[in-house]
Order: sequence, then structure tokens, then C-alpha cells
Amino acid sequence: MSQKKRFLLRLDTKLYDILEKWSADELRSVNAQIEFLLNDAAKKAGRMKKDKEKSEEE
Repeated sequence: MSQKKRFLLRLDTKLYDILEKWSADELRSVNAQIEFLLNDAAKKAGRMKKDKEKSEEE
């Protein structure tokens, strides 16, 4: 398992409540939900190679 970088993230209370409900709906922790959303956004923005492209290079 790769190492994870730890950092403090301050969020608006309303946004946190939304993320908490959303993560519960998808059976994830809030941390995992935020990481999922950030990964998805980075891929859609072309900042991160998609999983399929990664596996083709290896």
C-alpha cells in the first residue's frame, strides 16, 4: 500500500455535513469520499492518467 500524505483540511460546516451524508450513502468514510472526489476531478481535468492508461504503460 502506498504511503498517504497527511494534512489539515478546514471545511465549512454545511459542506462537511453534505460530504458526511454523501459518504454514508456510498458506504465510504468522509476521508475516502473526499479522496474519491478529488481523484475523479483530477482525472476529468486531465491532470491524472486514468487507471486504464496507467495499466497500459506498465
